[in-house]
Amino acid sequence: MIKFLRHVVVDDFWLKLFSLVLAVLFWLTVSFAIQQKEVAPSPAPTLTPAVHTFFNLPVVVMSSAADVRNFRVSPSAVEVTVQGDAKAVENLQSKDIRPIVDLTGIEVANALKRIEVSTPAGVTHVRVVPEQVQVVVPASTPVP
Repeated sequence: MIKFLRHVVVDDFWLKLFSLVLAVLFWLTVSFAIQQKEVAPSPAPTLTPAVHTFFNLPVVVMSSAADVRNFRVSPSAVEVTVQGDAKAVENLQSKDIRPIVDLTGIEVANALKRIEVSTPAGVTHVRVVPEQVQVVVPASTPVP
């Protein structure tokens, strides 16, 4: 019996030791992976963003020209749809949304300009209707 046990242990000792070490490494890898999966925090529940549409927001005209009052845009009011965190959108007022037309460097009368929308942090604009406004530039009067 002792001869048999010695044969089981001693014969091919290095191969058996290598197999044992490899088996332990596999076991540690799998158990570590399972622990990481159990410990890993579950992803935060995804909040469905709230969407709200503001109507008749006046378009703000910005220009580097001295007299911005002479510039006219048509239409002068737009519809803006925003989305964001439900609480942020719920507390949002129409004065917090600013549709802006930048007329810096414009020289052509009756030009179409794209509307840019300024929103508070955490809120993004989804849509602007109409996306462009027609800019009417006053004719320059000659200086005598």
